[in-house]
Amino acid sequence: MSISHINAQTKNAISKVWVADLGNGKYKNPVIDADYSDPDACRVGSDFYMTASSFDAVPGLPILHSKDLVNWTIIGHALKRQPPYEHFSKTQHGNGVWAPAIRYRNGEFMIYYPDPDFGIYLTKSKNPTGPWSEPLLIEGGKGLIDPCPFWDDNGEAYLAHGWAGSRAGIKSILTIKKLSADGTKVLDEGVIVYDGHETDPTIEGPKMYKRNGFYYIFAPAGGVSTGWQLVLRSKNVYGPYERKVVMNQGSSPINGPHQGAWVNTPQGEDWFLHFQDKGVYGRVVHLQPMKWLNDWPVIGIDKDGDGTGEPVLTYQKPNVGKNYPISTPAESDEFDESTLGLQWQWQANPKGIWHTTSKQGFLRLYSYQAPSEAKNCWEIPNILLQKFPTEEFMVTTKLTFKPNPKIDSEKVALIILGKNYANLGLRSSKEGINLVLGECIKAIDKAPETEKVITRIDQNKAIYLRVKVSKGAICQFSYSLDGQIFINVGSEFKAEVGHWIGAKMGIYCTRNNQSNDAGYANFDWFRVSPIADTKY
Repeated sequence: MSISHINAQTKNAISKVWVADLGNGKYKNPVIDADYSDPDACRVGSDFYMTASSFDAVPGLPILHSKDLVNWTIIGHALKRQPPYEHFSKTQHGNGVWAPAIRYRNGEFMIYYPDPDFGIYLTKSKNPTGPWSEPLLIEGGKGLIDPCPFWDDNGEAYLAHGWAGSRAGIKSILTIKKLSADGTKVLDEGVIVYDGHETDPTIEGPKMYKRNGFYYIFAPAGGVSTGWQLVLRSKNVYGPYERKVVMNQGSSPINGPHQGAWVNTPQGEDWFLHFQDKGVYGRVVHLQPMKWLNDWPVIGIDKDGDGTGEPVLTYQKPNVGKNYPISTPAESDEFDESTLGLQWQWQANPKGIWHTTSKQGFLRLYSYQAPSEAKNCWEIPNILLQKFPTEEFMVTTKLTFKPNPKIDSEKVALIILGKNYANLGLRSSKEGINLVLGECIKAIDKAPETEKVITRIDQNKAIYLRVKVSKGAICQFSYSLDGQIFINVGSEFKAEVGHWIGAKMGIYCTRNNQSNDAGYANFDWFRVSPIADTKY
């Protein structure tokens, strides 16, 4: 399977702030220092494909591609809109797409993903870049999470999944159910094959495989930020299953290493992709060497020989037969294409009147009326966001603002969004345009945003908005009228996590009242660079 088309904005993208490939035959972890939670992957020929949880962000289910498991690019999304469509027309923080599984079978890519409030869905495509089929609900219900399909040697099909206590009233158990041969329908109520209450609380995220006559379930346990990677094995698909911890933090600085995918290279090497919860920075992706010992996997480096590995910080790159160019998921966007860069996501199912690119060399965001129930930006759907790319970086964007003179109080801004947030932008009024600094503490609890006027701005001139993010997610906003001299605005702001995700950065254009037309802002570019970079 080869990629027939890759968005031009994702080709050969190389981050200026985080590159895992060290250029000397080795790599450093994380291979993606951004919030790709609950990663799962598969290999097709010499190509590796990965997807991840996307919760309420749209488009959802990102598809990433690699030739060597170290250098990754975003090549598309499997969900253009999230069903039920009306439900996800509003922000649904923490809901939506939880841990998915991606498999390739009979010439098709298949992604199974759970929505903890509605059930387990399947979407398919012959090409990883799409188009993907409309999501099919293969089993409805609350609390069904983390599905993984498995086809046995005899053609029998199964679906393993976990349970969300918040919806199902029970957790820390794994269930296996019969699946139709084509993978489109669950056939029974299933069997609980493992109970982790006593030794492996919060066991979830099962991934099923078979090797040397053993059925294997790879599953994380112990909690997102503090847990371990468990592997269960049995000669019978329904158990009983033996248990072994195959990776934990050990003496490494990598907390809670678990939840991911076993893949092998065409040359026969085994590797494991997993996440680490870095709090405000989200759940970032690591790559670990893996080997088999007495039909048990050992993930990472086993320093004391007890069969339990720990994560590596640097390691020799996978042997995939040749060297491939350095590449990273897209971050900066010059807005020169007819479509948005694939790094961007909205806070809800988008409307066609929120933006246009039209290959004009800029992105135009039209002001869109905030929902009447929205108390702050946490509940505004038309905020265009992307993940933090690493721990330290700087974002600069250049824009011009053309508000509708008949509307009072349109706003365009650069935002750092989480449960607490801050933004720097322009607000229109009958008297003119002001540069304003907004801040909201406890946005998740519907606290109002406070706003401070900084200075009056000439409507006819471009303005540059910037935020520097230092270690610890300490953010400092600034602005410039010439792109050379930047003036700090306000005090430092500490970014905060979102709901099950890290903080995000982005832009928006909104208004508070109804009108028969909208003002707009033209964004010339959005650039991510090192803090020390003085070019922008």
